[in-house]
Amino acid sequence: MSSSYIHEVKLPPHYDKNKQYPVIFALHGMGSDERDMLQLMEPLSSNFIIIAIRGPLVQGGGYAYFHIKSIGNPIRELYDASVQGLQHLILELSAQYAIDPARRYIVGFSQGAIMAMTLSLIMGDAIKGIVAMSGYIPQFVKDEYTLQPSPNLSALISHGDQDHLFPLHLGEDNAAFFRSHTDHVTYMPYRGGHTVTPELYVKLQHFLRTDAQVTAEDTKGMNE
Repeated sequence: MSSSYIHEVKLPPHYDKNKQYPVIFALHGMGSDERDMLQLMEPLSSNFIIIAIRGPLVQGGGYAYFHIKSIGNPIRELYDASVQGLQHLILELSAQYAIDPARRYIVGFSQGAIMAMTLSLIMGDAIKGIVAMSGYIPQFVKDEYTLQPSPNLSALISHGDQDHLFPLHLGEDNAAFFRSHTDHVTYMPYRGGHTVTPELYVKLQHFLRTDAQVTAEDTKGMNE
């Protein structure tokens, strides 16, 4: 594999390479690592392939996908490089494992949410859905990237009303922006800060399981 991104893969029990499975690409927040996201996605590991990806840059005791000039202002060249690298990795891994191309999901927190939203906006039908927790969409992505999200994209966007890093209006802006591209947006503001609350944890699991099941049924119906 040509990608230099460190990642961990958890396959469902009784994995069969001749079947097709939905996949979650899990992206961590700044200063964290892939193990945190792998643990967060554990309840879904019976039905999904889970791939947790480490950011390529050292950040404190953990890692990052990009560094920033200030809050909300990523260093553009580092940001662009991670977007390109993650795109390539998603496609490489999709060819390596028994992944259903119609059920590829990205789940991200903070920096991971920022990456998840960006990737879903530029990768078209390659991404079926995202869970974006406590992030924002950089202005240069909206203005300068070629945006081609799938009209069938499903998005769960969540944000805490006491987030000390990114104020609540950014979550509202994220939801509004995605609603201009797809009719399948769920926005979940919640009581809390820059964290994953128990309520959100339950919601994201239900969202992913339901969307993956509905998509599988729709795909089967079209093929019959």
